[in-house]
Amino acid sequence: MQAIRFEQTGGPEVLKLVDVPRPSAGPGQVVVRNHFAGVNFIDTYFRSGVYPTNLPGTLGQEATGEVAEIGSGVSNLKVGDHVAYLGNQDTYAQYSVTLASRATKFDPQEISMECVAAVLLQGLTAHTLVTRSYKVQSNDWVLVQAGAGGTGRLLIQICKHLGARVIATTSNEAKAEIARQAGADHVINYNEESVPDAVHRIVSEGVHVVYDGVGKDTFAGSIAALRRERFT
Repeated sequence: MQAIRFEQTGGPEVLKLVDVPRPSAGPGQVVVRNHFAGVNFIDTYFRSGVYPTNLPGTLGQEATGEVAEIGSGVSNLKVGDHVAYLGNQDTYAQYSVTLASRATKFDPQEISMECVAAVLLQGLTAHTLVTRSYKVQSNDWVLVQAGAGGTGRLLIQICKHLGARVIATTSNEAKAEIARQAGADHVINYNEESVPDAVHRIVSEGVHVVYDGVGKDTFAGSIAALRRERFT
């Protein structure tokens, strides 16, 4: 089979299409013939050496495809099933092996294999944020930093589905329109105004939660945009 591998870290030029042995399914595992692999920013961290990885290495955190082989003890899947699954830096390949517990069946007639491969990891991230990090409630005020990004757009849509009111931040008007189309009630261009000042103009008490996928550059503003609980 063929896979995209790299023998040294660096830019995109280190990626090579090579022939490698096809994996086999061990106990509790399945081999998937990949149709689509998700491409995520974290892949560039492994490729460039920001995150340590074994060499030679392959990339890829998620994919969709058809089950080609099942290992012993697997009862929830069968050969031919269409699945989406979480990989282990190995989905940039024609075939990958994964634990059956990390794969889920779906009907490609209801949602395309391409779409599922693109949304799986970001969708799980967004779902975890709104259900476990902070459980979003109806009428909550939510601030989504970088609202035009993949995870940002999913956060906006899920929060709106749950009945929350959403403020998104973007860097320009084109991205602001993307956030509005995703359902954002208000959009702040962080290159033109202070995010916490703009948030407090919209809702004086501040927001109930901030989902911030940027980090250092936005951290202080995210904290300042939060409401303060009052105890008596």
